[in-house]
Amino acid sequence: MTELSIIIPTLNEAPRLAFLLPYLQRNLEVPANVEIIIADGGSSDGTQDMGRKLGAVVLSTPTGRAVQMNAGAKNARGRILYFLHADSVPPPSFYSDILNALKKKQTAGCFRLRFKPSNPTLDAFAWCTRLNIPLCRGGDQSLFLPRIWFEALGGFDERYRIYEDNELIGRLYRQYSFTVLTPEVVTSSRRYQQLGTYRLQFYYAMVHLKKFFGASPEALYRYYKNHVQGGGEISASGSNRE
Repeated sequence: MTELSIIIPTLNEAPRLAFLLPYLQRNLEVPANVEIIIADGGSSDGTQDMGRKLGAVVLSTPTGRAVQMNAGAKNARGRILYFLHADSVPPPSFYSDILNALKKKQTAGCFRLRFKPSNPTLDAFAWCTRLNIPLCRGGDQSLFLPRIWFEALGGFDERYRIYEDNELIGRLYRQYSFTVLTPEVVTSSRRYQQLGTYRLQFYYAMVHLKKFFGASPEALYRYYKNHVQGGGEISASGSNRE
């Protein structure tokens, strides 16, 4: 029986998978109970070959992180789904942390966050992820939930080309229990380094504000594309997109 399905959306993430997949496998207490699914949106750098070589199930999907993660969930066998970005590394105890949380009660949840490399401002942002409120959530923290809950909610809303994690997490908070686990996921701060910490955080805050005031999924994407993406392709790996 598969307990846990780890679903990783990718787009040109071969170097990160070369580290992440062996790391995950080393820290699985019962490897036979876990499957790792790479939902790839059309990589050209050998991501799919890397995934297969390292023992993951690899799916070819249309580009778009919500579409990719839904495809991964559809093909998953686990009773627990765990969505993880390719540039985020969960704590070594992630397997037991997730299973123990679900033994106590039915819950969705995530881990606290730490940036690497970091600075005092990013440390302050990361500290806020211990607060169990929707505003302090994001896909970089990873997300676990019972499969039956994911299916009941209809999965990720594929209209969202960004903000899909936050949108689903918002629905989880409204209908189910949500837990923030104490260990930290370590995520790349590369986008903060590229655009500047305060500048990028302002753009993220504007995305949240626009969503609060009813902006459409396409309007959020246009804002992100114009201010953060800079005209390049959006990576599927996380909010710190290339």
